[in-house]
Amino acid sequence: MIMAKGYLALVLHAHLPFIRHPEHESFLEENWLFEAITDTYIPLIKVFDDLIEDGVDFRITVSLSPTLMNMLRDGLLVSRYLRHLDKLISLAGLEVERTRSDERRGALAVMYLERFKRARHIFSEKYGNDLLRAFRKFQDLGKVEVITCCATHGYLPLMDLYRPAVKAQIRVAVDVYRDVFGRTPKGIWLPECGYHPGHDEILKELGIRYFFVETHGILFGSPRPRYGIHSPYLCESGVSVFGRDTESSKAVWSSKEGYPGDHHYREYYRDIGFELDYDYVRPFINACGTRVNTGIKYYRITGETDHKDIYDRRAALEKAAEHAGNFMFNREKQVEYLSDVMDRAPIIVSPYDAELFGHWWFEGPEWLDFFLRKMHHDQDTIKTITPGEYLDLYDRYPVMTPSMSSWGYKGYSEVWLDGSNDWIYRHLHKMAELMTGAAGDYEDAAGLEKRALNQMARELLLAQSSDWAFIMKTGTFVDYAATRTKEHIGRFLALHGQLRSGNIDEEMLAEAERKYNVFGDIDYRVYRGVVHSS
Repeated sequence: MIMAKGYLALVLHAHLPFIRHPEHESFLEENWLFEAITDTYIPLIKVFDDLIEDGVDFRITVSLSPTLMNMLRDGLLVSRYLRHLDKLISLAGLEVERTRSDERRGALAVMYLERFKRARHIFSEKYGNDLLRAFRKFQDLGKVEVITCCATHGYLPLMDLYRPAVKAQIRVAVDVYRDVFGRTPKGIWLPECGYHPGHDEILKELGIRYFFVETHGILFGSPRPRYGIHSPYLCESGVSVFGRDTESSKAVWSSKEGYPGDHHYREYYRDIGFELDYDYVRPFINACGTRVNTGIKYYRITGETDHKDIYDRRAALEKAAEHAGNFMFNREKQVEYLSDVMDRAPIIVSPYDAELFGHWWFEGPEWLDFFLRKMHHDQDTIKTITPGEYLDLYDRYPVMTPSMSSWGYKGYSEVWLDGSNDWIYRHLHKMAELMTGAAGDYEDAAGLEKRALNQMARELLLAQSSDWAFIMKTGTFVDYAATRTKEHIGRFLALHGQLRSGNIDEEMLAEAERKYNVFGDIDYRVYRGVVHSS
């Protein structure tokens, strides 16, 4: 690799909680997955494919959570997504007819129809209903470094009371990744950037080379970081840690101070699913009749006003290109400054939730496309790189211990532990205690006992998802988050009681296995720390 003055590591974290409800014909919260596929994953895949086809060299890191990977290859959810997409195509077709006399809205309706048809082509015809094939291809071509996350996005610092539960979250994630990609992941996205000293030892044991922390996890580490956040550091375990660069992250992430809030961009909160006649949109929304986003939106942000102007796609793309140039210019200046005060090429680590691109910020994928093309053609000061590649540039890196930290409000777990959600942890701790005890007592279970123990492991992992605590804190879909948490707690305790009494309800167990079929190859012995080959 030809050395540049500095490097930029773009990291996109893609995750959704495991939501699958075969007991219902359709389920509102399954739309989270469908929207993410249409708005984010497929547009990003198209960007990567187009860049490769045009000979543009680029590097980007994408973390795919195990729950997301399970959902992307689940037959039921795939069939429901195709049904969802066909409805959008039909609705967009009706919109083309309805807006035919309105030049500006009509052009946007045509754009949406073409967009949905293209999504179906990419999803079904190009990648055979398996988007993970695309990410495998990009990784094999050396353009995308795909890393993992914890099994169910469990927030590790609040699980440390029972270290086997922490290890299980990571071990199951590594197993899922190996099954999909045929190799051990180089890196991991710790959920919510939640780090607790000592957890890197588990990463080392499982073959993971690096992880990320929020900025202050590095700046408040020990000893004082020699290069600030612009170099990785080695933990005493030998695993490397990278810190988030606040300057570059804020420019893209912030809806108020960053690019996504520009008045030319599309307004997310004005959707025809809420604005048009109910009888007109009802056939295309959830079966329960609740109004939902369709993805068809005709307005731009405009400003702090209830009066929104019609979205101008050309103007929005021009603005995205301008912002891409601005982002590149600022990173060049940042690297020029840093390279003068460091004895090595600095790395700028810019992590974002993947769903920002396309879902929340409609023009995000196009911005990324413009940016990567400009980086390739218009300058040679800075290059994109993956963390794994950067670690191979130098023989030695400084040693430090990051501080306990997270991202989110105040940066020390407060989002996931406050008065709105603290009730869940006494149950999660007790479940972890019972699970580790059962895994130790039943060393080589078989038959019903083994199935019950494996399902208990699934229920514990699903209950530990950080999404439920986050939803309770933010006040959106609270009933669903609380119901899911209680459901997993209740089923785990029921199965544990049946296991100990020797009277397992096979019908209840089979229903649980059918409904929550995530991690089909899980082995309960991960809670003993060692898994034997079957």
